[in-house]
Amino acid sequence: MTVKSSISLTDEQDAFARQLVEKGRFPSVSAALQQGLELLRLRFENDELELEALRTLLIERRRGKFVSNDDLMDAISGAATRKRTKHGI
Repeated sequence: MTVKSSISLTDEQDAFARQLVEKGRFPSVSAALQQGLELLRLRFENDELELEALRTLLIERRRGKFVSNDDLMDAISGAATRKRTKHGI
């Protein structure tokens, strides 16, 4: 189903949309605008999914074992020493 809608574009937006049609990228200005809205919808959906994944990760990390800065630095230093030894550095 399609819905007719009246919108206002800046001169630059109109020129760009018409240029896309002239170059054969879209059959009409309307099709170009529809594609733009679809990309925007997908972007917002992806942003929401990423935000939810981050929330989930933070909740899981809060439930896990706390690692102090000193413990983390010791672990990094130990890993670096093992790598240096392994490679004869």
